[in-house]
Amino acid sequence: MTSRSAKDVDAFRTAREMRVTGRDPPKPAHTFEESSLPAYCVDELANSGFPAPTPVQAQTWPAALSGRDVISIAETGSGKTLAFVLPAVVHINAQPYLERGDGPIVLILAPTRELAVQIQEQAAVFGASSKIKSACIYGGAPRNPQIAALREGVEMCVATPGRLLDFLNSKATNLRRVTYFVLDEADRMLDLGFEPQIRRIERLTRPDRQTLLFTATWPADVAAAAAEFTDDVVTVRIGGDALKASDNVSQIVEVTDEHGKHARLVSVLERALGDAEAAGTVPKIIVFLSSKARVDASTRRLRHEGFPALSIHGDKGQEEREWVLGEFRAGKSPVMLATDVAARGLDVKDVSLVVNYDFPGKMEDYVHRIGRTGRAGAKGKAMSLFTSGDARHARSLCGLLQTAGQPVPRELTQFLISV
Repeated sequence: MTSRSAKDVDAFRTAREMRVTGRDPPKPAHTFEESSLPAYCVDELANSGFPAPTPVQAQTWPAALSGRDVISIAETGSGKTLAFVLPAVVHINAQPYLERGDGPIVLILAPTRELAVQIQEQAAVFGASSKIKSACIYGGAPRNPQIAALREGVEMCVATPGRLLDFLNSKATNLRRVTYFVLDEADRMLDLGFEPQIRRIERLTRPDRQTLLFTATWPADVAAAAAEFTDDVVTVRIGGDALKASDNVSQIVEVTDEHGKHARLVSVLERALGDAEAAGTVPKIIVFLSSKARVDASTRRLRHEGFPALSIHGDKGQEEREWVLGEFRAGKSPVMLATDVAARGLDVKDVSLVVNYDFPGKMEDYVHRIGRTGRAGAKGKAMSLFTSGDARHARSLCGLLQTAGQPVPRELTQFLISV
């Protein structure tokens, strides 16, 4: 890597739409062996079947392993979880052992329970060979087991901000040993109003900590927070400034009216389930709706009509949410209706179809929703039902479809006249 020329480095970054800024940023790693990760991490990656680093991993690993603060701006499904989990494992192994009463060494904040659980699962897998203990701290679940895990001592803590602050206020743990601090889905956390909690938590960590911030979008509030939380930072941006959907997702937009939505959904589900049965495969379909009430009403209606549908949203208890996700992941219930609680961070393998029954309120959420399929190099399909009430998004949606080389329906362009 050291001998690789600047021309070769620029060519590698250009081919992967990678822009890197900051003081003397390290060169990207082409392979796992070049990443400076220790053998036990490389072996685990090989055992997991990953062929090579994703673009965000290729540049983030060398920067993080050199001790630099990192800001990573990349679309969903880009492999960012391992981009910060593996350097966290290396970081922990370089620190003195925990002593009685010590809090975690690594703290990872996530906006939702589902994302926190998924990060902790990866932490458990890749930390196992080093006997690293981790805990997942989130609301909506019993407090006592989480408190017991923290008091027993964990090197890595994955948490949602509200429950963590609750435990800090009650002295169940402390952040005096946190020297590796990660903010995952930073834009989503700010959207959800977590900024005051994040700032309080950040002030309780060590001033000499290393900070890594991951975000899919780069609005002004995220940029301002990143400037305060990081120092001597390497910024890694994958893709251009324009909003962009995954190239692995085939996007279909149908213009309809509100009354015709349910019949169209039924037709789509019947065809998808029938095609899967004929092919001997297990489909996984996520249907997004705008509100909890609409999710519940549509789920009841579909189940009454004989569809194997379950639902997930913020008002459901954690135990029920985990059960629904388990049934969906296992293919026992191939149709899952959801609010945007499932739009980010939800990593379910082989989602074959995403349906936007209700078009989202922001185009960023559209990109995140359809990003639930076509992950890790697989191909996926997304279908969106677009009504006159969504007309304000027509111009942005047309641009997004054109950029991705997807067909733009003539009915959609008719809305451009009125917006």
